[in-house]
Amino acid sequence: MADEEIGSPTSRALIEETAKGAKYALVLEPARADGSAVTARKAVGRFVLEVEGVAAHAGVNHQKGRNAVAELARQALALEAMTDYARGITVNVGVASGGTVGFANVVPANARAEIDFRCPDEATSRELVDRVMSLKPMGKDVTIKYQGGVNRPAYVRTDGIARLFEHAKDLAGEIGFALTETPTGGGSDGNFTAALGIPTLDGLGAIGDGAHAEHEHILYSSLEPRTKLILRLLETLE
Repeated sequence: MADEEIGSPTSRALIEETAKGAKYALVLEPARADGSAVTARKAVGRFVLEVEGVAAHAGVNHQKGRNAVAELARQALALEAMTDYARGITVNVGVASGGTVGFANVVPANARAEIDFRCPDEATSRELVDRVMSLKPMGKDVTIKYQGGVNRPAYVRTDGIARLFEHAKDLAGEIGFALTETPTGGGSDGNFTAALGIPTLDGLGAIGDGAHAEHEHILYSSLEPRTKLILRLLETLE
C-alpha cells in the first residue's frame, strides 16, 4: 500500500477487512540481504511528545524561564533508557525540535519529539505504552504531553507460519535455491494479517540491501527466482 512507510493510517482497515477469511497472506516486502524470508516482525509503537515551558530573555531574565528543550532532553534520556536488547526492545527518539530558529537568546517555551519503539509481543507492547504514558515532568514548572500508542501489532511466528515457510522452502529447493527464514525489527503490513491469525510469509520480494539509505538497492539476479517462488506458492497453496 502507498502509505505503508508512514504507518498505513488509511490502508490498515482495508487490509484487515480484505484479509478476513483468507487462508494465507504472502507479503512482497524485500527479502533480507541474505535472501531470507521473514517469519516474525516486532510490534511498532509511535508517540509524539510535546513540552511546554516558560519563555524568557536568556540574558536578562534567564531565571524566570523554564527551558522546554532541556525538559525534552531529560525525557529523551528516560525514553532511550527503556531500550533492552536482551528483551528485544528498542526505543528511539528520532525527531526533536524546539525553540525559535535564530533566537538563541530566548529560553525556549516549546519543544516536540517523535518517538519509535519496537518490541517482540503484545504483552511487551502494553508494558511499554504504560511506561511511556506514565512519565512525569522532571523540571520545574514544565508540562509534558505524550500522544500515541501501538502502530503495528507484533507478527509472531506461529505453527501455521512455520508450516507455510517449510512449504515455501521446499518449493525454493525445487526451483534451485535455498530459502532461509529470519525475524526482523522492521514493520510491514504483514503485521496486520499475522495478528489476525492468518499464516503470513513476508520478505518474498527481491533481495537487496541498504533500506532507507542512499545505497538502497535490489539484486537484478534475484527477480526471476523470487517470481518463480511466488508463482509456485500461488499454484500449490490450498
